[in-house]
Amino acid sequence: MNEYPDTKVTVVVDATFGHRIDKREVAEFNDAIDNNELVSPPAGAVGRGDGFVLTIAKKIGATVVSNDSYQEFHQDHPWLFDGGRLMGGKPVPLVGWVFIDRLPVRPSAAKSVKKASREANRPMPIPRTPPPNIKLAAKTKVTATSAVNASASAQAPSARTKPTTAVNELAPFLEFVEKYKLGSKVKGVVETYSAHGVYVRIGDVLGYLPLRLMANPAPRSAREFVKIGQQVSLVVSSFTASRRSIDVGIVGPVTAVKKTVPVKKSKKRPASAQTRPASAQTRPASAPIRKAPAKKK
Repeated sequence: MNEYPDTKVTVVVDATFGHRIDKREVAEFNDAIDNNELVSPPAGAVGRGDGFVLTIAKKIGATVVSNDSYQEFHQDHPWLFDGGRLMGGKPVPLVGWVFIDRLPVRPSAAKSVKKASREANRPMPIPRTPPPNIKLAAKTKVTATSAVNASASAQAPSARTKPTTAVNELAPFLEFVEKYKLGSKVKGVVETYSAHGVYVRIGDVLGYLPLRLMANPAPRSAREFVKIGQQVSLVVSSFTASRRSIDVGIVGPVTAVKKTVPVKKSKKRPASAQTRPASAQTRPASAPIRKAPAKKK
């Protein structure tokens, strides 16, 4: 906008963009959507964000600012190869963003795409690395030792770096996020127990039900509250894009698992203690035997 002040800029983001940003930026994102500063494609749009961008540019003859070549859409949008219809940009250290006209890369004859593939209709992938930070330009002094260590670490991954284990696959997770917003009600089946809750199966994804969202007050153990295979009514509580996890809470009453109290067996008395002789039942054993007084003659 600074380099082209007389040009109207329309920013288009994927439909799942709002669920893949930091929670602290969600309010700002929603305000930008309400103020028409950001535009997202309608649900179920063919080609999703890419197709929506090209449709807008074709309708008004606009220039697309993107580093994508849109190879899946070359047949439907041949105007991409016209001069001035596609522009790319890159951040340059100590300079800032630099924009330049570009032409999309044509696929070879052997690999030509006749129609849009399935990948073109899927949501945008979650970025694994953060965007370039302009503050990094100030750190220009690097010692030779640190440079050697940096090159060595780039070739061999560090042993301290532990990969983040994703709970769900990318495609099912993004489809769930796009279909169910926060607060949506779903149904799930308890699948496995964990240290502080349970995992529930909701269609093609796994949701995590922590103890704090089971009841108020929270139960001491998940095994005391739900059992494997039990169907429960849930509400979507939060998403964690880095782990592709979905936190859910229980809605409505739930029949808790009843504890089975073991019955204590009474100790049997020996047979000698149960059956006593008749003489012992009529008088105490320690009572002395009194004799009748003798009659005087």
